Amino acid sequence: MRICVIGCGAVGSLFAAHLAKSDECEVWAYDVWKEHTDAIRSRGLRLSGAADFTSQLKATSDAKELPHCDYGIVATKAIHTRNAIAQVAHVFDDKSAVCSVQNGVGNEEIIAEHVKFVIRGTTFPAGHPVTPGHVAYDIAGDTWIGPFEPTHTPMEKVEELAGYLSRSGMNTIALQDARGAQWTKLIFNASTNPVGALTLLHHGAATRFAPTGQLFQDVIAEGEAVAKKLGIELHGDPRQLVQKGANAPGKHRASMLQDILAKRQTEVDFMNGAIVKWGESVGVPTPLNKALYQLIKGLEHSWKDPD
Repeated sequence: MRICVIGCGAVGSLFAAHLAKSDECEVWAYDVWKEHTDAIRSRGLRLSGAADFTSQLKATSDAKELPHCDYGIVATKAIHTRNAIAQVAHVFDDKSAVCSVQNGVGNEEIIAEHVKFVIRGTTFPAGHPVTPGHVAYDIAGDTWIGPFEPTHTPMEKVEELAGYLSRSGMNTIALQDARGAQWTKLIFNASTNPVGALTLLHHGAATRFAPTGQLFQDVIAEGEAVAKKLGIELHGDPRQLVQKGANAPGKHRASMLQDILAKRQTEVDFMNGAIVKWGESVGVPTPLNKALYQLIKGLEHSWKDPD
């Protein structure tokens, strides 16, 4: 069995390192960060923090070097999904399945343009790169995966991939309908990420500070209203996820805050932008999500030094 992790940054490295450690399958990591893939090839992929070990696996920044793979795990930023899956589509055949574990909604639709079987996924483990070949494992957590409905992915494939991941140490639950888990994290992310990015507060500080803590709650309520109108039953309470993140050790910066500090394009289109879009389609107003979306887009635009 051969599995390719597409986008081996912070989250992708967590999956790749665990899968490689289990020795159940051959793991390939594909990432455009060449210093990282070079370091993995020469020294292995090290995780530290919630788990501390080094795994040996194959890694490349040249998609032509990738062999045929039975499964793919896409862990790129949502803004890079289209380019990434186009670059690696040739390694999958009509029996392969590719799973998204990315933030937001809308990634599966893009992957399905290139791959026959797609798996909808959402994951809660988090980390950040330390140096090439070394990723800090900040927050442990579960992963939920299920068939992406339009591709009619067999449940057997979902369960097989979940088995490999769980046995490797990345606890993964196979669900017939993974939309509830995905929307739970979407709503959590759409509240915490833009607020952290705009205030520069790490997650715990933003949760404990009354004005931003209340804003989390109000933005969550909008997302819940949209999910309810769509007929999606959430897989947990986003508010509990906010509290879990606040109680985690260290000062975890939301991924959007990390992007803003580095002046990189964010995933806000796949988070707040998606909630606004779905809200408009079902007639649910989302003024707070819209305002956060517009503010983040304005901040991104400021880096271009507009006249």
